Amino acid sequence: MIIYSRNRRLRVNQSIRDLMRETILTTDDFMLPIFITEGKNIKENIPSMPGIHRHSLDLTIKEIKELWSLGIKAVNLYVKVNDKLKDNTGKEAWNKNGLMQDTIKAIKDAVPEMIVMPDVALDPYSIYGHDGIVEDGKILNDTTVEALVKMSVSHAEAGADFIAPSDMMDGRVAAIREALEENGFPNVGIMSYAAKYASSFYGPFRDALDSAPGFGDKKTYQMDYGNSREAINEAIKDIDEGADMIMVKPGLPFLDIVSKLNEIVDVPISVYQVSGEYAMIKAAAQNGWLDNDKIIIESLTCIKRAGASLISTYFAKEAAKLLNK
Repeated sequence: MIIYSRNRRLRVNQSIRDLMRETILTTDDFMLPIFITEGKNIKENIPSMPGIHRHSLDLTIKEIKELWSLGIKAVNLYVKVNDKLKDNTGKEAWNKNGLMQDTIKAIKDAVPEMIVMPDVALDPYSIYGHDGIVEDGKILNDTTVEALVKMSVSHAEAGADFIAPSDMMDGRVAAIREALEENGFPNVGIMSYAAKYASSFYGPFRDALDSAPGFGDKKTYQMDYGNSREAINEAIKDIDEGADMIMVKPGLPFLDIVSKLNEIVDVPISVYQVSGEYAMIKAAAQNGWLDNDKIIIESLTCIKRAGASLISTYFAKEAAKLLNK
């Protein structure tokens, strides 16, 4: 039997496989989500996310310097807000001397070239744990957008490179873009969480920030995980409103969405490998069921292969160290 076409010829050894590889993972692909808390010299464990911590601002800066030395060029910021500062207006979110604003300034002072993308949503600041302002048990859209605009401008004033609205309110991208232009920040970008699903994979993240909803769920503003056309609609609208980059969240369970969007839109796509994905992989690796290092690189490569230009992942440091070897 003569077989003229043998696909295995391109898999004979590692050198050939390296030459033929279509998707190459590098540290330029990563953004690390960082949790910041009040105080000094504080490093708090997050039990549901082994290896991930909440840091005070001083230790956050040390972390930023290490990230830069590893080749990681972007961070996504989240703050754990003191309960005394929470209310139903979210006004602490645009406090010029707030924890988020101070963190942005400190990072840009310490490592000016680090790309800083602070989270824009009201849940860490809300007594209800929702991404918007609540009235009679409902999350108000337009009133919330007004608050998000104030928050976004305060982030730009502090030195943010990108505004990252994760709230999923209608019309917020256009409102933020208009406010940035009017306030003299035409070069501050917007990374819109365009396809953010109402997912059960967010549990450990809510532990990290104490931001679980106090009542109900987030299904009136986050997307139904059974839908894909809706994601395309959301993404196109956000791009039309001025988003420079869009995000799909969660990551691995939604790679079909990433792939579809990659064929349709012309802006970069960011993918968030969320806390639940991280926790599952870590738990399996700690039990010896998966090879920790291999599964990290494989999962991140698959996300990039699907069409991600940027991957927000809690594995960023580990992956960078593995790749740098």
